[in-house]
Parts: sequence; structure tokens; C-alpha cells
Amino acid sequence: MGEYSLGDALKYFLNHSKLKCYIQALQIEDVWEQIMGKTIAKYTDKIQIQGKTLYITTTMAPLKQELLYQKENIIKRVNEVLGEYTINNVVIQ
Repeated sequence: MGEYSLGDALKYFLNHSKLKCYIQALQIEDVWEQIMGKTIAKYTDKIQIQGKTLYITTTMAPLKQELLYQKENIIKRVNEVLGEYTINNVVIQ
């Protein structure tokens, strides 16, 4: 067996496990206010990733409309924050 650093081993494990989506969702939640602004972050109830889809939950109808118009921008910003092309679709609930 080859030798791997602990960091490389953890990256490999995360990239090949189901935990990756949960960790990425936590990363997005941590910087959601920076990505979208205080107002949007305040009224966003939940953020989830399933596969390559980002699910954003809010109960505010005007915010849902605003997020629908910003889908492409959200995808771009989130992928920049994650440092890889992870998200290719956004669903507003």
C-alpha cells in the first residue's frame, strides 16, 4: 500500500461517501449570508443538497420569486464557494 497524508485520506473518504452532500450543505449555510445577502439569508428556512441539486426552502412568496430569477447566479456563486462544479440545478420550495 502507498502512503497517504491524513488530509488526502479524508478528502478521498469524503468524495466517495454520502457525507459529502451534508458537509457541502453546511459549508453553504455558513456563507449563505455572504453569497445572497442578509435579507435573503434571514428568510431562508432550509438549504439541502441532493445529488447535484440545491434545494432552498422559504415561506416568503416574494423571496421565492426573487430566487427563481437568480437561479443561474446562485449556481455560479455556490460552485465558486465550494471550489468545484457541484451544483447544476436549484429548486425553490
